[in-house]
Amino acid sequence: MALEENPLLGNFIFPPYDVIEAKHVRPAIRSLLNQLESDLVELETTVEPTWPKLVEPLEKILDRLWIVWGIVNHLNAVKDSPELRSAITEVQPEKVEFQLRLGQSKPIYDAFKTIRESSDWETLSDARKRVVEEIQDTRCFHSCVTLNAMDVKPTKLWEILTYGYIFQVSMDAKMATIEKAEELIEKLRSASWNAAIQDMQELKDFAKSQGTVESKELTHWDINFWSGRLRQSSYNLNEEELRPYFSLPVVIDGLFNLSKMLFDIEIDPADGITSVWNKDVRFYCVKNCLGIPIAYFYFDPYSRPLEKRGGAWMDIVAGRSRILCDGTSSRLPICHVVCNQTPPVGDKPSLMTIREVETVFHEFGHALQNMLTKQDEGLVSGSRGIEKDAVELASQFMENWCYQRDILMSIAKHYETGEILPEEVCLKIFSARTFRAGPLLLRQLRYASVDLELHTKYIPGGSESIYDIDQRVGKMTHVIPLLPEDRFLCSFSHIFADTYAAGYYSYQWAEVLSFDAFSAFEEVGLDNEQAVKELGRKFRETVLAHGGGKSPMEVFVEFRGREPLPDAFLQYNGLLPAVDAN
Repeated sequence: MALEENPLLGNFIFPPYDVIEAKHVRPAIRSLLNQLESDLVELETTVEPTWPKLVEPLEKILDRLWIVWGIVNHLNAVKDSPELRSAITEVQPEKVEFQLRLGQSKPIYDAFKTIRESSDWETLSDARKRVVEEIQDTRCFHSCVTLNAMDVKPTKLWEILTYGYIFQVSMDAKMATIEKAEELIEKLRSASWNAAIQDMQELKDFAKSQGTVESKELTHWDINFWSGRLRQSSYNLNEEELRPYFSLPVVIDGLFNLSKMLFDIEIDPADGITSVWNKDVRFYCVKNCLGIPIAYFYFDPYSRPLEKRGGAWMDIVAGRSRILCDGTSSRLPICHVVCNQTPPVGDKPSLMTIREVETVFHEFGHALQNMLTKQDEGLVSGSRGIEKDAVELASQFMENWCYQRDILMSIAKHYETGEILPEEVCLKIFSARTFRAGPLLLRQLRYASVDLELHTKYIPGGSESIYDIDQRVGKMTHVIPLLPEDRFLCSFSHIFADTYAAGYYSYQWAEVLSFDAFSAFEEVGLDNEQAVKELGRKFRETVLAHGGGKSPMEVFVEFRGREPLPDAFLQYNGLLPAVDAN
């Protein structure tokens, strides 16, 4: 096949998913990498420390790689085959090699350094400053170029990269400082401790009431069993039995109506505008209040075990960008939203658990972050450039609406009878959400604390081993002491992961942000539709519009009027007394 006929190399707006095959991957990726290498050489030869001569050509190189590789990677996740896996495995090292080559380009690094140190720095917009900072901090320009230029001994280099560098790189990509992270961990820990002790006593009392021998001294391996029994006894909730009340079509209608009410948008079916990779995939157009398209997204809802990986996720097909649009406006964002619901059978629609409902709202929140951005600098539009501990704000914010009574009741209708979910069941769902919140949060705080300790304070060969540190932290986070032979750290992969190394606390930080943001709506009154709409527009014009183009702390303060507080998070988890708004 001639390269000009390869669908991956075409000049498309929407990917031609229906004609892309495994046989296209090798020639397309290799041809693309050759072209991008040529473009990179030209950029390095002609680079100047100006936006048109540095950032714009760099963005074009990165974007082309992101889009084509993104298509291939997406098909690997939703339409897998041995042939496709083989093709990806073969060309992936070549793609990684190019990325490393780009990330270690000294001419590009020097040009960014010149911009950063120039007298014009203060005249740049916040978004452009963050583009420069993002590239300098996360693309290894400085570390790779500088360390390679120095005659650093391998052992010393290992120390730099392992203990100082990894922590610094991680925190550079975070909203919180190490001090703020540690402060939050301690606030949440102290608020959870008494609740965890009380929960343990309730668990012992319940086990004793069942006439069990182990109730006198429950051990680690007893907790999950008796927690499950106590939860069932307390709430008598069976999520599988609730599926008939949560049909996917009704849930999606409710999600779209909520988005319309909050953000003043319309979401219309657009099937047929573009091709899809499976007949069940839906395509939608997002429009503003004037009916003008502002974004598009694919929705792939159903499980296909033979070709589709499990879980749920959101991917960016193409991000909003000024320079990547032919006209005077910006390129419109396009996203994938992928889930793994049970497929419909005959006239029976896809039926969901409340957790699956939560997941759909969560992933759509990620999509909204990218689709409703107004940031035209493509390298920091949407979720790109948002600090790792803040990027879950929009998604977790949308999750919270699932547990708002009116929203839940609007989507919980029996698919056969139309009966609304009984009020008492609704209340049980809300109550069960905070079941054993204290010990569950403490467990997460153990992970967060150990992660930070190992990356900031651990001294190899010092007085404390990594297991000593874990035991010390465990005394503050576990009502039942850790076993002396506990070796959880051997499987704690997060401490080596690029996103969560020295950043496991991000889970709790993001939850604090999302609950605090949601509590603003409660403060104006969830039954005050006009006030909720106005606040929803404000959320759109701040949190969703700025994307990565502005510091997330500044964005949050712009929306909330102050820095984030953990109070709402603790209240929703039953760890802080609710405050009467009246």
